[in-house]
Amino acid sequence: QAQLVESGGGLVQPGGSLRLSCAASGRVFSIGAMGWYRQSPGKERELVATITGGGTTNYADSVKGRFTISRDNAKNTVSLQMNSLKPEDTAVYYCNAAMAYYSSPFKFVNSWGQGTQVTVSS
Repeated sequence: QAQLVESGGGLVQPGGSLRLSCAASGRVFSIGAMGWYRQSPGKERELVATITGGGTTNYADSVKGRFTISRDNAKNTVSLQMNSLKPEDTAVYYCNAAMAYYSSPFKFVNSWGQGTQVTVSS
């Protein structure tokens, strides 16, 4: 099965920006919806943003106007541009994708990346 590999996390000051990227490695037949979720200590994992194969996006209210999700279908990648970061954005961010493989081209399997830490602090 393909793996989702994330990059781009780190430490940033409030008001700063970060860009997260996620690439699907391995052979996939197709990828459906892709997205980013986050989890803070003591809290449940929550949706940040999703994007369909056709480019329709959905955002959590807390990040609307600050975060932008995008994807490159040719490269099987999804990115999250995060601007005007706040301390409450601190969390482990996870990439998510529904992927179908050549062995079962119409069966989508929900997959997660390993997570990347984003810390917003002065």
